[in-house]
Amino acid sequence: MTASSVLALAAALAAADPQASTSSAPTPAPAPQQATWTMPRTPDGQPDLQGIWTNATITPFERPRELGAKEFYTESEAAEVRKKAMVPADTAERGGTDAHYDFTQFGLDRTQAQIAFSLRTSLIVGPEGRVPALTPDAQARIASRAANARGHEFDGPENRGIQERCLLWAAEGPPMLPPGYNSYLQIVQTPQYVVILQEMIHDARVIPLDGRPHAPKGLRRWQGDSRGRWDGETLVVDTTNFTDKTNFRGSRENLHVVERFTRVSDDTIRYEFTVDDPTTWVRAWSAELPLVRDKGPIYEYACHEANYGLPNNLSGARATEKAAEEAAKKKP
Repeated sequence: MTASSVLALAAALAAADPQASTSSAPTPAPAPQQATWTMPRTPDGQPDLQGIWTNATITPFERPRELGAKEFYTESEAAEVRKKAMVPADTAERGGTDAHYDFTQFGLDRTQAQIAFSLRTSLIVGPEGRVPALTPDAQARIASRAANARGHEFDGPENRGIQERCLLWAAEGPPMLPPGYNSYLQIVQTPQYVVILQEMIHDARVIPLDGRPHAPKGLRRWQGDSRGRWDGETLVVDTTNFTDKTNFRGSRENLHVVERFTRVSDDTIRYEFTVDDPTTWVRAWSAELPLVRDKGPIYEYACHEANYGLPNNLSGARATEKAAEEAAKKKP
């Protein structure tokens, strides 16, 4: 289903002109006033987060080690980073993708998209700027899963990842991260709910604002169970109850995510999140990135309809198995 466009409501306050002086003496010119920004609000008085936004970015998730504890670039440093990043790249240079895919031909190169620029050197905040170490139990759990899957990766569709099966894109979250392309999302508000529609696999997360508790622990969802509340001018969304099939950097059903959405200008929302899972990481950690307004619209992402990769991978595996069987029969 195609997403419906929702227009953000904005209100402007006008300052009254000062009364003219009754004195005959010359009136000094008033000092120039800086333009002030007024938070747009919904009819029920809450900050208006509605609209179509993008989280496409050139900022890496983890800080390059050579930058050490440097959290922010200077303006001149950031300009140089942007200049280098906003040059169309050869397909072979992009995230391990082979040269059979031409990003620019299909409008998927980041130079063809609206970018949410930032002075940050990494999305992860703090002096380290990197995901904390895994706990020993998490390392053992991940190694065990990998060992059990080895040799069975192409047995059937259930052995493939949920992203490859068009069930859920990993970057949809929560937490929401730039997916590389199709980075748009739409926010719709009512007094009782906030809905976040993602372009990638077009999932919609419905977040109640009425103070209800989380669902029972036995009720688990791909994107967890989200509950929202207003903290001043910031929307805070608390999400628990993930499934053991949801894999966020090694964390599964015990993942706990707290997101914060703060409108900071007409064109920008500051998006922050903190993730915690004592069974996976040695400590909680946080990240921050801007969401930048875009004119849209968002089109349907027909994942299943164009998912030729999944059946091709499985049929290729069957062909390989058959070839191996035929070769074995020919052996003396």
